[in-house]
Amino acid sequence: MRVAVIPARGGSKRIPQKNINPFCGQPIIAYSIKEALASQLFDKVIVSTDCPAIAEVAETFGAQVPFIRPADISGDITGTREVVQHTINWLNEHFGLVDYICCIYATAPFIQAAALSSAFAQLEKNDDKHCIFSVTEYSYSPFRSFDIENNYPKLLYPEHMKSRSQDLTQLYHDAGQFYWTKLTRTQQVQPMINSKDALVHVLPNYRVQDIDTPDDWRRAEAMYLALQTLESDD
Repeated sequence: MRVAVIPARGGSKRIPQKNINPFCGQPIIAYSIKEALASQLFDKVIVSTDCPAIAEVAETFGAQVPFIRPADISGDITGTREVVQHTINWLNEHFGLVDYICCIYATAPFIQAAALSSAFAQLEKNDDKHCIFSVTEYSYSPFRSFDIENNYPKLLYPEHMKSRSQDLTQLYHDAGQFYWTKLTRTQQVQPMINSKDALVHVLPNYRVQDIDTPDDWRRAEAMYLALQTLESDD
């Protein structure tokens, strides 16, 4: 059994009702649900939420909400891994063992079914790996970053002050769109970062936008609309 789980708790503070807030005309969680369904990879597309309003929206767009997430794993500091593990345990109890689970983030409007499929194929070909997650390049090198102390720009990496940008190591960060976990050996979600058992699926950074603040939201909508225009012209 292959399952997608979309964690979407209520109670967002910086952006109220963030997971169902309208994004370019539809609730933002709808993009994740639609692409998961469009990929035709999953036996079940489940939204894990503690919020009845989110559950109603999720079901409207075709996801299943077979349980309401317990309060003890719905707080501000609850990690995604705990939420995914709860879903695995629930499925084990009610439907049997899960072969693959894919965590898809609720605020990932740039996600594409093709990327989900490509990453799954990559993981399936590597028997010795247990997971794969989406990453992207930093658009600007972190080695050029500085802190501001008493209005003074203090370089974090002064040793690179004179380095050419092309000579700096290209670094990556979690794209915050999805991760796949292979569960055929154990029904436990394992750590990914710094794990030699993990793979990465690289996304272009113009298809990645972290959305934590209203400013992020406006930028993401502008990027999304620009992409829609560009792709319709191709």
